[in-house]
Amino acid sequence: MDGNGRWARKQGKARHKGHREGVKAVRATVEMAAERGIGYLTLFAFSSENWRRPEEEVSSLMSLFVEALRREVAELHRNNVRLRFVGALEQLSDGLRKKIAESERKTAGNTGLNLNIAVAYGGRWDIVKAVRSLASKSAAGEIHSSDIDEDVFASELQLAGIPDPDLLIRTGGEQRISNFLLWDLAYAELWFTDVLWPEFDKAEFDKALADYASKQRRYGHTGDQVEATKC
Repeated sequence: MDGNGRWARKQGKARHKGHREGVKAVRATVEMAAERGIGYLTLFAFSSENWRRPEEEVSSLMSLFVEALRREVAELHRNNVRLRFVGALEQLSDGLRKKIAESERKTAGNTGLNLNIAVAYGGRWDIVKAVRSLASKSAAGEIHSSDIDEDVFASELQLAGIPDPDLLIRTGGEQRISNFLLWDLAYAELWFTDVLWPEFDKAEFDKALADYASKQRRYGHTGDQVEATKC
């Protein structure tokens, strides 16, 4: 969700105003995903590299997370949305972790849209953490190295147990994945837009979905093989 700061600059406003406007785009996007029957939506809210930003901006973002949870969770719960947070949550404040745990418990039984929020998350961190877990299990004799395959490895990742993403949407004009879900995105379609995140709307979302729908997803097969399976 890139472009909050640049949006604020264009408007002659402070960066934190852009982040607040970005929350509105989050709310709208969650609603659009639910309306379109999308099963899983994962939002990259704060990366492991974002800790390097000015202390004032980081503090403002953390306060905004708490405020958004306090304001939005009840509405998400009413709309049958299940919340899940992934990332190095131990790096967050006690207050924020408490709000996160409360929101996950409150929505745990919901069966609609699965909304994953990545906070203090990095794809390399995710992979290294999985490797360490498997190494510990191997050292303890719980697993043999020959047992480790792609499925076993994936079961140690932050988004274990849910389907790999079909589509990555990045706003703000940059065309890179910036250390997000490096393992999980192996076969995702990538869609980039110059639109800044606070301006991301239904029209842009539907452009991304239409582009995705136009793709033939082959997973290593030929186009003819894919078409044959449809007959």
